[in-house]
Amino acid sequence: MRMSAGNTFSFDLSWGTRYAPDGTRFRLWAPSAQSVELGIAHTDRHQPDGFEALRRTEDGWWEIVTPDVKPGYSYGYRIDGGRIVADPASRAQSGDVHWLSRVVDPNEYKWRSADWKGRPWHECIFYELHVGTFTPEGTFDAVIGKLDYLKEAGITAIELLPIAQFGGQRGWGYDGVLLYCPHDVYGGPEGLKRLVDAAHERGLMVFLDVVYNHFGPDGNYIPAYIPEFFHQEIMTPWGAAIAYDEKPVRDFMIENALYWLTEYRIDGLRLDAIDSIKDTTDVPLVKELSARVREVLGDRHVHITTEDDRNITWHIEREADGSIGHVSGEWNDDFHHTAHAMATHEQEAYYRDYDPKSAEQMATALATGFVFQGDDSQHRGKKVGTSSAHLPPTAFVNFIQNHDQVGNRAFGDRLRSLASARIYDCLQAILLLSPQIPLMFQGDEFGDCNSFCFFTDFDGELASAVSKGRKKEFRKFAAFEDEEAAEVFPDPNHERTFEISRLDWNQLVHPVQRRRLQVTTKLLQIRRDILMPLLDGAQGDCGSALVDERSFVVSWELQPGQFYHLFANLSDETWEIEDGLLTDAVDAADIVYSNHKSAPDRLREGSLPAMTTIFALSDAPLFVEPADDE
Repeated sequence: MRMSAGNTFSFDLSWGTRYAPDGTRFRLWAPSAQSVELGIAHTDRHQPDGFEALRRTEDGWWEIVTPDVKPGYSYGYRIDGGRIVADPASRAQSGDVHWLSRVVDPNEYKWRSADWKGRPWHECIFYELHVGTFTPEGTFDAVIGKLDYLKEAGITAIELLPIAQFGGQRGWGYDGVLLYCPHDVYGGPEGLKRLVDAAHERGLMVFLDVVYNHFGPDGNYIPAYIPEFFHQEIMTPWGAAIAYDEKPVRDFMIENALYWLTEYRIDGLRLDAIDSIKDTTDVPLVKELSARVREVLGDRHVHITTEDDRNITWHIEREADGSIGHVSGEWNDDFHHTAHAMATHEQEAYYRDYDPKSAEQMATALATGFVFQGDDSQHRGKKVGTSSAHLPPTAFVNFIQNHDQVGNRAFGDRLRSLASARIYDCLQAILLLSPQIPLMFQGDEFGDCNSFCFFTDFDGELASAVSKGRKKEFRKFAAFEDEEAAEVFPDPNHERTFEISRLDWNQLVHPVQRRRLQVTTKLLQIRRDILMPLLDGAQGDCGSALVDERSFVVSWELQPGQFYHLFANLSDETWEIEDGLLTDAVDAADIVYSNHKSAPDRLREGSLPAMTTIFALSDAPLFVEPADDE
């Protein structure tokens, strides 16, 4: 249930607290507990001043309403006389995950942008950032100071890596344990609201990455007092699966999504690794969650995106009228992998499935969505994916970098430090001017070359296990086969690893970086002015491609009779285009972008220079596919 009045917003949770002047309600689901006590601290943040017993109600719920608790007080639960633990639905913490929770009145914050309704999906241009490393301060408030810069560059949506409270001071956020609580180091609930409010005032959307497939290892006490929350017999890469067939557990996650979208006015969520959600019910969690979001927030533009390793499409299917059904867009790893392989010629691990010598896979991803659409994967040893050509290009979020694809490399190498400047520029243009939804990682707009590493802040045996596991992971790569080589890459738990991952804004004093920012801004202006209007209502089955080694043409009929074309030559040789492949429409095409001044004229003469990208519009098909041999 959503509660709002004027310029204040709150969400009524079935778990956790609900503050009201006449009494604060505390509620916990713990069906196997024999007793649950509420501890309240007025001053000290570690130990309660006293305890009150919660009353057991139906279906395993425990509840108490007390008039003596005000916002700012700390509290925790003591189950069966054991350890005092934070509220699993804590809105705020008095310290880290091991400390007490803090009572919050969501209606204390007065929103300046209360009438914000969001922006439609086709206008999304994502900028993924990690709050702790995006600025020297590493806070929500510091991100506010960069919003004007991002808007001027052409960004329309910032996407925050997970900010739910996790163990320690620093980390990526994918090991969160208090999923309703903005990390206190970043600025807590108040700081996040200020950031979202400031973004909306500038016309920027804010997306949040959320993790519903596991909890982090540090500070997760739920298994000890709510064993029913997990299926010990069903394992995931991170341990026992979450028991989504238990209604209170399912509600905990679905309400979490609604909570971020209502109480914090977040514009959209990225659901992390939904292929690792082991849901045993008839209705997948993603389907029910998205339906609830649209039911509750139908008056706003709110979007769900997903990460899924299976190349499936049921969740991103469109309705009969072309409107979004469940999920607005799927992160398309296939596009990234083929772009990375072509730029670096790497073929280890999952890159072995992608051919660096041919542009066919990239053209396939651009024209029809996934590369693997029921095809054999050498890396996985099985067929992967389903057909995706029937979907509009906007069903896919494309990127040439993101936190995973940079940070999960041994040294956190960025593509700009691995590939030539020429091919990097071509790929950046392809990303930003293709009709898929583009995503850039922090610093991509000026070609950042510095590392972004995997980092954590664990202690003792857990810290040691993470470090050893990281080294073991990279032994499958040729460069790290011997133990001495494995010693040279950054230790995730060392503070220095975190520090070198901070975005260095001083790079913008250099002319090369400033020029790259200018080019990015120009590309995004073209996208806004020319491409975006064509994406509104774009249908599926609209893309086709012609390929010649590392060169290709992709053409999309985004609107009836309106064709949008990409010419790309990612080789070091001029592409002499075969006679008859291009129709006369190329002569009449309106070139909207070319990274070489002479390239449009040379294209009309039948060739494309090395490392060239050209985008054009026409009102007729640009090429005719060769007839069958028959």
